[in-house]
Amino acid sequence: MKGHDIVEQNIGLMTILAVIAISFGGLVEIVPQFFLKETTTPIEGLKPLPAVVLEGRDIYIREGCHVCHTQMVRPLRAEIERYGHYSVAGESVYEHPFLWGSKRTGPDLARVGKRYSDDWQKAHLYNPRSVVPESIMPAFPWLNDNLLDGKHTGDKMAALRSVGVPYTDADIAGAQQAVKGVTEMDALVAYLQQLGTLLTEKR
Repeated sequence: MKGHDIVEQNIGLMTILAVIAISFGGLVEIVPQFFLKETTTPIEGLKPLPAVVLEGRDIYIREGCHVCHTQMVRPLRAEIERYGHYSVAGESVYEHPFLWGSKRTGPDLARVGKRYSDDWQKAHLYNPRSVVPESIMPAFPWLNDNLLDGKHTGDKMAALRSVGVPYTDADIAGAQQAVKGVTEMDALVAYLQQLGTLLTEKR
C-alpha cells in the first residue's frame, strides 16, 4: 500500500509510469500488425492508382470529402447489407494516407465504384440536390473549370514509390502527359469509380 501511495502522491512518477504502461500496450497492439500477412499483402488485382486517378484522390482530400465520407465498411451485418463486402487491410496497402475514418455525415464510399454512372457522379458533384433533393452536401462546380497540368504528378508517384508503392519509371515518366488537360471533375470521378471494385461480393 505504501508504494501505491508514493505513486499517487508523486505526479511526475505517476506520469512516467502511465506513459510506460500506455507505450507497452500500444506496442503489443500495433507492432504485430506490421508483420501479419493479411495487413501487408495487397489483395489480388490491386495496382497503384493511375496518374489521373491519383490526382483525383488528391482532389478528394483537398476538397474535404474524406471529412464527411468514410471508406471503411465494418464487418457487421447492417454495414455489409448496405455497402457490400467489409473493408480489408490489403485494399489499402498502397494508400498514403489511408482514408478509412469513422465520420459519416454522408454515406460510406468504400464500395461506391461503378454503382452510378459517370454522368450521375458529375451531376451530383456539380449540384448534389439535382439528383438527391435531401442532400446537405456542398456543390463543387469549379471542378468542371479547373484543368490539371500534371506538373507534379510524377513527383507524387516518385514519393509514393519511396514508401513502397510499386510505380515504375515508365509510370512516372508518363504521368504529366496522362494528366495534362484533364478536368478536376473527370479526375475525381475516375477516383470514385474505382473505389472498392476489387471486392464486390457480400459476405
